[in-house]
Amino acid sequence: MDLADFRREYSSRGLTRDAMNPDPIAQFNEWFSHATELAVPEPNAMTLATVDASGAPFQRTVLLKYYDPDGFVFFTHYGSRKAKHIALNPRVSLLFPWITLERQVIIHGRTEKISTAESLRYFASRPRESQIGAWVSNQSEVITSRKFLLQKLAEAREKFHRGEIPLPSFWGGYRVVPESLEFWQGGPGRLHDRFFYHLHDGAWQIERLAP
Repeated sequence: MDLADFRREYSSRGLTRDAMNPDPIAQFNEWFSHATELAVPEPNAMTLATVDASGAPFQRTVLLKYYDPDGFVFFTHYGSRKAKHIALNPRVSLLFPWITLERQVIIHGRTEKISTAESLRYFASRPRESQIGAWVSNQSEVITSRKFLLQKLAEAREKFHRGEIPLPSFWGGYRVVPESLEFWQGGPGRLHDRFFYHLHDGAWQIERLAP
């Protein structure tokens, strides 16, 4: 198979500096809303990159659950591989690959745990089975079989068959506080448009990058 055959020409939609919102969160909201309106599959799916103690990179897809002027929030088990990496090095990268729109957004920033109250508000909004699932899986740990996992699920269902399910102490959210954001729009002839936002003296600066 010749991978060079997997080639397509991007549109000439283009981006101009004047079209970019001076606030990168507002610009992200505009693009995210557009992706949602056009029914892009899983528009909130993002690649989260972390590094381990040796500096080796790891990536996985997680779901953005909400964002605000303070940053981008996702949830996980605090004993997971990603959480252990974040404890060693809180700097991470996010990537939103909206391929059907010929767009990408890349975010670099520092992670911080959100408050227990904030995690509880989100946890209470989850479907009951998802709440139970948070109690079942010691994320990233080695298990003997799926049967073992299903047994733990049955035990958790029995334990929590009545009343509200409490928030696990080992589960909650992280907020990625952005330090830079890049908005990428595909262009014809591989002359893509890239605008890079970064903080300078507390204010967002915007620069155009070569494709």
